[in-house]
Amino acid sequence: MSMTLTSEMASQAAQAYLPAFNCPPGTKMHLLDLGTLECDEGWYVEHLDLSSHRYAHPYGYGRLLRAGNTSTVTNKSPENKRRELIVLSVLIEHPQEGLILFETGCAENIDINWGAPLTDIFPRTVYNKEHRLPEAIKATGNDIKDVKAVLFGHLHLDHAGGLEHFVGTDVPIYVHEEEFKHACWAVATGADLGVYLSHYMSLDKLNWQTFNEPHLDLFQGITLHHSPGHTPGLCVMQVNLEKDGTFIFTTDQFHIAENYEMSHPHGWLARDHTAWFNSLQMIKRLQRMFKAELVLWP
Repeated sequence: MSMTLTSEMASQAAQAYLPAFNCPPGTKMHLLDLGTLECDEGWYVEHLDLSSHRYAHPYGYGRLLRAGNTSTVTNKSPENKRRELIVLSVLIEHPQEGLILFETGCAENIDINWGAPLTDIFPRTVYNKEHRLPEAIKATGNDIKDVKAVLFGHLHLDHAGGLEHFVGTDVPIYVHEEEFKHACWAVATGADLGVYLSHYMSLDKLNWQTFNEPHLDLFQGITLHHSPGHTPGLCVMQVNLEKDGTFIFTTDQFHIAENYEMSHPHGWLARDHTAWFNSLQMIKRLQRMFKAELVLWP
């Protein structure tokens, strides 16, 4: 049996109006604040903006410098601008699958698990009891023990350190195959030093589940899109809600608004510029097609 795809049906699919494209009715989504890090903005911005335009970003207004904070002949001692960046996680109450967590933030004790010089380069400036992952989940009326799946955009230390709460459990940990392989290689060889740490990359005490599809519909209404560039296996998460529309959580594909709005690649945290730019274009197409709300975080 064949069926002609009408323009109206195609439009509905693109807008995530068809039931199979949306999360089930009753789905709830919570944005978790897991504290704040501070760092030199050169980590996040590469391009020099010589215009007089000013762009808004989540933490204020400012002009960004290509090769941010780099000295020049005319300014050999520039001001080293710094930014505070909120560490976030997403908790989804999914009627079919239960509690789903997207990323886990930093380890609770970064002085021990990170140590110097990382805590000097990326100091945590805001972190109280309510910013601990179990407490942040508890504030939504849920319990971390009830999480049924953990999804990852990537496995850097400020996104995956909270895996320490899932060691020894059977909770599936979903991550792109390229990200998992790169993280294991980085930890084992010391390459890409500092951004992946062994304390949360347990191979035998975590239930790792990898995938290699470029676009994975993991649960109803929840899709992971492979977006390499910052890391080889980075994925952004798309969530289609019945009433509130589509959200795309971009993890470290975009650290700040200028990365997206002005197509400015990352600064010192860049890995593959070509892949990053191709991912940027893919995400812009998704945003336009679904009229999605983009959520950026470091």
